[in-house]
Amino acid sequence: MTMPPSVVITGTSSGIGRASALALHARGFTVFAGVRDLADAEDLRATSGGGIVPVRIDVTDAESIATAVAQVEAATGMAGLAGLVNNAGSGAPWPMELVPLQVFREHLEVNLTGQLAVTQAFLPLIKRARGRIVNVGSEGGRITLPFLGPITVAKHGLVSVTDALRMELRPWGVQVSIVEPGATRSRAPVKLVDHGRRAVAELFTARGRADYGVTFLHVIEKIAAGHERTGSPPEVIARAVVQAMTAPRPRTRYPAGGHARLLTRLRRVLPDRAMDALFLRMLGVDRASSTGV
Repeated sequence: MTMPPSVVITGTSSGIGRASALALHARGFTVFAGVRDLADAEDLRATSGGGIVPVRIDVTDAESIATAVAQVEAATGMAGLAGLVNNAGSGAPWPMELVPLQVFREHLEVNLTGQLAVTQAFLPLIKRARGRIVNVGSEGGRITLPFLGPITVAKHGLVSVTDALRMELRPWGVQVSIVEPGATRSRAPVKLVDHGRRAVAELFTARGRADYGVTFLHVIEKIAAGHERTGSPPEVIARAVVQAMTAPRPRTRYPAGGHARLLTRLRRVLPDRAMDALFLRMLGVDRASSTGV
């Protein structure tokens, strides 16, 4: 009896990761659902009748990654791994002038270095199966909004990592794609506002609150409201993940949901200052404001 193909997905406790795990399971994959806390994925196991297997993966913890690789290899044997979906990530808004460097380093570790660490660890299994790598980035990999720099800098980096892997792994027949979600309905917008309010109240200096506080909160609340109003459900993004994992000739980039296609096209045709003005106008920020934006 032929084993179904297997795929590992990181960050499956909610949102895009959870929706992708369910969608790939529905397409016949055995899904190893990566979570930092195994309890977060037990409902996935129950929903799938065992076809989704929770695996503890903390992308910043080398030991947890190595343990996950050993678990997946023991289950897949010589068949190897048909796919890896790098979806885990988190982040908080900050003005670039004020973001503590340790916080900035942590953003990079979770959203960029961790993705590469997981990829390196699973690559022997992926090569064995001539499998695929799908990185879940963001429209923020091509555009940057004020106060989201600590988040989007890693997304820009993930685009470059994806491009490099796509070329370097071609001799082994490993296909590499990036899914670039636009606005998506999830818990992220609420977390964005909560992080912002807490930072202003507890972490900004008095000077930082005077220079940025009002405008900072206005902008992140506007961004969060936009995601709630125009965001696509995670299942829309999951469909792009499935396409990248199953298409006979997968595309290199999958803008998906929200206004991802529009914004990435504008990025290609508008000069930088025109894009700046467009974003500031969309966010209701006067570029001549004394608040620092």
